Amino acid sequence: MPYLTKSLILFLCFAITGECYKHGHRAGMELALGRPGTLVPGRAPHEAHPYSLSKKPPDVTKSRKMKTEHLLKVDDHDFTMRPAFGGPAIPVGVDVQVESLDSISEVDMDFTMTLYLRHYWKDERLSFTSSTNKSMTFDGRLVKKIWVPDVFFVHSKRSFIHDTTTDNIMLRVFPDGHVLYSLRVTVTAACNMDFSRFPLDSQTCSLELESYAYTDEDLMLYWKSGDESLSIDDRISLSQFLIQKFHTTSRLAFYSSTGWYNRLYINFTLRRHIFFFLLQTYFPATLMVMLSWVSFWIDRRAVPARVSLGITTVLTMSTIITGVNASMPRVSYIKAVDIYLWVSFVFVFLSVLEYAAVNYLSTVQDRRERKMRERVRSQSLPCTCGISQTRTMTMLDGTYSEADTNSLAGYTEEPIVPEEVQADMHEVSDKPDHMVVHLSVSSESTTTKKKKSLRTLNIIQNTHAIDKYSRMIFPGSYIFFNLIYWSVYC
Repeated sequence: MPYLTKSLILFLCFAITGECYKHGHRAGMELALGRPGTLVPGRAPHEAHPYSLSKKPPDVTKSRKMKTEHLLKVDDHDFTMRPAFGGPAIPVGVDVQVESLDSISEVDMDFTMTLYLRHYWKDERLSFTSSTNKSMTFDGRLVKKIWVPDVFFVHSKRSFIHDTTTDNIMLRVFPDGHVLYSLRVTVTAACNMDFSRFPLDSQTCSLELESYAYTDEDLMLYWKSGDESLSIDDRISLSQFLIQKFHTTSRLAFYSSTGWYNRLYINFTLRRHIFFFLLQTYFPATLMVMLSWVSFWIDRRAVPARVSLGITTVLTMSTIITGVNASMPRVSYIKAVDIYLWVSFVFVFLSVLEYAAVNYLSTVQDRRERKMRERVRSQSLPCTCGISQTRTMTMLDGTYSEADTNSLAGYTEEPIVPEEVQADMHEVSDKPDHMVVHLSVSSESTTTKKKKSLRTLNIIQNTHAIDKYSRMIFPGSYIFFNLIYWSVYC
């Protein structure tokens, strides 16, 4: 029995000695390796842990107690109601960063814009304890579990949140309950455009933001930093427009069935580039008008040349007008480009009518000249008073005989003989040697009087004069129209 007792005591001593040896060896290794929590003799405190900086902190997401739902107490509150429900309106600040202005459509009267939309508000239900006072960032999966503002775009036709590669949504929660909610959106909204000065116009469009369900008594929507809440990418440019100004405004919108709502406006002004339309519309129209003036220098007898030139210019102007209207909405008022094109079309059409008038008057003039020649010929023939051509020439030469003179007594006076000639014939009845000479002189004086009467209608009957005046009137009138047009619309 005493022997057994001594053996047990000896065994316990060996066991205690072994444990003490193991503990001393482990402590020596920790001092050699510099394990966290120990100081190595001869080192500064910041050098005591050479391997502590590279060691990863523990992953708190593996702990069941550190889930987002438990940290933000999502399951402990009803997030279908707004923060401070039943109290004053919750302020929600908004700022926008415009990424791109994709397109402006005159036909559909809309524009497409891609932007970053950010909301700021405070929800004390999402507050959490943090020793570092740092925020926590989440993706779009948490948005469906908490309350977020129900902002929508007024007068929008199409809009979507980008989802490549995942939904472009970011949620950042601060320990005191402040929330930042950001999303990337592309929206196509209507823009009421006035084309009365097109293409020398400027258009002002606006993108409107508003809460769909909450009136101004429940949600106060405002620009977070005033005009600085809107930022624009400097690389934004459009092919047909020059972006002149971006600015923000806000006002109240009233609906008769629901009440007053806060509405935010993103306003921007666009001025159209004119150079494209100068090349495609104005210059071709002006050249067609000038081409129609070429017919004024073409001989009036060249009917195929002048007619084909006039028809070609008219058809070309019709094509230009049709092409411009095809890319424009069917508005019921007159545009600036319509005034220019239709006035140009009228000038071209008048040049065709001018040649029609010239051709008609030429025909009338030729007919009158033909009748005049026939009348003059018919008046000059009775002056021979029935004498043969050989006798007449002999009489005019003054070598006629008395028998020839007596032969005139048998002829009667015709009505076509002028009265002055008849008087002369009576006065010189006793002087037969001057009778025929007076007849020929009277015929020449009658023809001269008729030629003078024709000259009084020279402007109407002389087609060369019409073309001459057209060469000055048409270009002068068109230049005067251009001066008035560009001074009014520019």
